[in-house]
Amino acid sequence: MHFVRAALLYGPMVSRSENYVEYCRETARHLHNLQDLALRGKNKQTITRRIQERIVREVELRPDDDVLDIGCGDGTLLQMAKTRGAHSAIGLLATEEEAAIVRRLGIEVRQGFTDQLPVPDESASVVVCNNVLLVVPREKIPASLREFHRVAKPGARIFVGEIPLEPGPPPEPEFPTARQTLAYLYRQHGFRTWFGMLRRMLYWKLTSKPMVIRGGSTISFFAEPSEFAALAAEAGLELVRCWHHDDWPANRYNYLFRKATAVPTAATAETVPHPSPAA
Repeated sequence: MHFVRAALLYGPMVSRSENYVEYCRETARHLHNLQDLALRGKNKQTITRRIQERIVREVELRPDDDVLDIGCGDGTLLQMAKTRGAHSAIGLLATEEEAAIVRRLGIEVRQGFTDQLPVPDESASVVVCNNVLLVVPREKIPASLREFHRVAKPGARIFVGEIPLEPGPPPEPEFPTARQTLAYLYRQHGFRTWFGMLRRMLYWKLTSKPMVIRGGSTISFFAEPSEFAALAAEAGLELVRCWHHDDWPANRYNYLFRKATAVPTAATAETVPHPSPAA
């Protein structure tokens, strides 16, 4: 206990990073459960599967489809596509560390970002990007939507899900020392969170690594349905319908698009959608 106390009193300063890619990389390196790659938190496997089953229904997945899942998480949707006899199913993840883990399931997974998809033109009849764009910087959203259009075949179904209507809660407060950080975690989140962070801090101390707490919950992009549909229209995506995300977490919207067969016009881009009720 004396060593622990000394490490906390005289150890290095603690910093915080909201770099989402580094958060994903660290998650993969310290993975205990494959489902944690879905980045929904602990013990959310049932929710993940329920949401993916809903997506399969919305895009009306067929045996002849070529599926691209941008931000494929733990590979649940890709496995569903394979089970249903999809012609091909490719997943993308932000880091090679994550991709290497999911490949062990016998799934084709590549590293890539939403605004630079490592996929050929017009190669996917179904494009899925769920619970991803909310962590993409707002300035990269138009380029990401243009990439969705580029890789989609004519008439492709494009599902973009869980776009928040408003910014999320502020990140946890940052404290300069390990001792203050641990005291806050114990007060706010209890013994389990406190002990988990204590173990990480002792590991950093023993290995002489910098104490950097990486968060991955900050929302970078949010939009009202009319705003997001207009951005998509400018990229050549025709809105089929949008509806309130009726699962955890709330206050988000899902969108089903189709690749436009004509060049979008200003009038098309300014069309305001009327959200339809969830089926």
